[in-house]
Amino acid sequence: MTVTSPAEPGTTGPATADLRRSPLAARHAELAEHSARSGVLLAEESFLAQVNLRATPDALDRVGRTTGIPLPRNVNEVHGTPERAVLGLAPDEWLIIAPDGTADGIVAELAAAGAGSAVDVSANRTTLRLAGPRARDVLEQICSLDLHPRAFTTGSCAQTLVGRTQAILWQLTEEPAYRLLVRGSFATYLADLLIDALPR
Repeated sequence: MTVTSPAEPGTTGPATADLRRSPLAARHAELAEHSARSGVLLAEESFLAQVNLRATPDALDRVGRTTGIPLPRNVNEVHGTPERAVLGLAPDEWLIIAPDGTADGIVAELAAAGAGSAVDVSANRTTLRLAGPRARDVLEQICSLDLHPRAFTTGSCAQTLVGRTQAILWQLTEEPAYRLLVRGSFATYLADLLIDALPR
């Protein structure tokens, strides 16, 4: 959230202060400590831009030109890079991931291109990063998906239950490294679950 305050003396416009606080902000040091102890990286990635897109097949090429990334034609497929990607969530639904502060521009560009219905959902979820040679072992304790590379690999994503909460799981690299996108209200629960599953 950005608040505007009166201009300071000698300035010509309003001063702004970014007062956003991520759901796990108070636990970053704790997560770093558990990462160092276990050898598995567990960290919050705060404030990724997230835009939910619903589009019909005739709009897919326009969407691809607007985002600069061809849309996945298959559910549970990801195109792009960790910095900017499009995740296929359903036959007519995608999630666009981009750097902080870019969501408004993406929504406006998609609207101008007539490329479907786009909504900024950045504030809806936070993101946990889990990475390291034993990251898959951690996830397999709390997620029923088949995470073997033959079934789930780099460029794969899925909407699934992790423990008892809904999350979007996205494999970033073969290391393996994952992102788990979870509603802010469930972030503490998911962090605790992952901590409990870390190697001792």
